[in-house]
Amino acid sequence: MTVLDLSGRTALVTASTQGIGAAIAAGLARAGARVGVNGRTPESVDAAVARLTEQVPDADVVAAPGDVTTDDGTAAVLERLPDVDVLVNNLGIFEARPALEVTDDEWRRYFEVNVLTAVRLTRAYLPGMMSRGWGRVLMIASDSAVVIPAEMIHYGVSKTALLGVSRGFAKEAAGTGVTVNSVIAGPTHTGGVEDFVYQLVDRSLPWDQAQREFMRRHRPQSLLQRLIEPEEIAHLVVYLSSPLASATTGAAVRVDGGYVDSILP
Repeated sequence: MTVLDLSGRTALVTASTQGIGAAIAAGLARAGARVGVNGRTPESVDAAVARLTEQVPDADVVAAPGDVTTDDGTAAVLERLPDVDVLVNNLGIFEARPALEVTDDEWRRYFEVNVLTAVRLTRAYLPGMMSRGWGRVLMIASDSAVVIPAEMIHYGVSKTALLGVSRGFAKEAAGTGVTVNSVIAGPTHTGGVEDFVYQLVDRSLPWDQAQREFMRRHRPQSLLQRLIEPEEIAHLVVYLSSPLASATTGAAVRVDGGYVDSILP
């Protein structure tokens, strides 16, 4: 057995029907984990499960539909997967908005979706991991947590909160064999990010040119000088989910393309 072998482990990845979540689910499946694919509707989850089993033909996949921003949706997921060994809190929303135009209701929505869903699921699954003496909890955070973007401070602040949530739960799990970490992801190439990029640059530009213009104007600190691919985020998540990462906990681990400078170790 290799150290990255997650055979016999069950993982849940929230919002895993597309983008980063789908890439993480595929990576965990390739490592041998039984993977719960989550999305708001059974239809979206069934389609994602079909795509995943095409990518990883021998994958052990569980459809776990449910809107985890709601009590009923969370209950449906917990009924389908009452215990997991790896929890990846990937769900998050973002949108560019001038700071003075973000309303109280929008602030509350970002906190509810980006922070409280992770808290709720961690609170549900962490005790079982601790009692079994092994587990991994991961928060998919963002470089925006530490370099707050002027065009979406509500998003950045919600991701900053996730760093505190992760560190706090890591302290709760201290000495149990369970690790809790955040992944600081940099600007990543997904469908939603393409829409976001075109909110900030000329929509008439071809994608490759639009991407370069976006990175030049809005993310100039990036050492990669390109968007990160979802699979590159997934590689780090699979490592942190593995036995190889047993001494990494309470950490904010970067896969940001060199974007964050002189802020985190």
